[in-house]
Amino acid sequence: MRKLQNTLYITTQGSYLHKERETLVVEQERKKVAQLPVHSIGHIFCFGNVLVSPFLMGFCGENNVNLAFFTENGRYLGRLQGRQSGNILLRRAQYRLSESNPVPIARHIIAAKIQASKRVLQRYLRNYGENRAVQAAVVGLNSGLQQLKHAQDLERVRGIEGEAAARYFSVFQYLIAEKSGFAFDGRNRRPPRDGVNALLSFLYSILGRGISGALQGVGLDPQAGFLHADRPGRDSLAQDILEEFRAWWADRLALSLINRGQIKPQDFISESSGAVTLKAEARKLLFQSLQAKKQEKIVHPFLQEEVEIGLLPYIQAMLLARHLRGDLAEYPPFLMR
Repeated sequence: MRKLQNTLYITTQGSYLHKERETLVVEQERKKVAQLPVHSIGHIFCFGNVLVSPFLMGFCGENNVNLAFFTENGRYLGRLQGRQSGNILLRRAQYRLSESNPVPIARHIIAAKIQASKRVLQRYLRNYGENRAVQAAVVGLNSGLQQLKHAQDLERVRGIEGEAAARYFSVFQYLIAEKSGFAFDGRNRRPPRDGVNALLSFLYSILGRGISGALQGVGLDPQAGFLHADRPGRDSLAQDILEEFRAWWADRLALSLINRGQIKPQDFISESSGAVTLKAEARKLLFQSLQAKKQEKIVHPFLQEEVEIGLLPYIQAMLLARHLRGDLAEYPPFLMR
């Protein structure tokens, strides 16, 4: 099993990253503030005005280190892509299936997403008792799962996913503690217009970048998806796999940070455009929480092996590659029992 490598989040403006022998050095105001073994790093996420030396960029490209750039507020800008790895036959199989028969994989992914969303709601009901609206949403999600079994075309799968997501987010406000001070009136994005949506979008963006790197690491093309339509500049396959992790990983982490009072309404900035973004200190806390989550261990539901959560994108990428090669009859999406 692949060793979990560290993710480095650089948020301090004006930081400079460079390679010094076998270490990565972080400088701020010409002073060395961190020095890490370069081979222990799998991802480097740079936010805002962060400079990276050409030698370090070259090392990242040669060693498949996922180097990604975001605005200071977390909007994805781009990433460094090194030499493409993997067998060309694997990518050809990916392209063929994506064009000829994407429905089975898309259906498995959305079934896992709906199940995970349902379990988030059921967790709330177990902890806080009866709530008719939440119970009705669970019934609706179960109905979506039944419809999904008979969906034979991609548009129908997408329609069921959209209906399920609408049901889930229609009761999401009940999962947020009243004492937190947060209000949620449905999912909105591009830009997010409240703190909860800003937090969710930020987490989705970070996880999506990690998934892109994992897919490329096993030789797959992150842009050729099965569920999301092809679009220039979008890693559609990464967005597909992200659907498996939204509720179980991102949504639950966001709810924990809010309900425990670790993230507060005053940790957000409202801009003149209507966009709401996280302040710098809150982003640091979010990154620390995400990194701690990655180091937790679970028993993978398909492999039945104990793995660190941070390895899940790599495991799912590997399982998808095995399915495309014909080693697995079906793609097993991630779904905790």
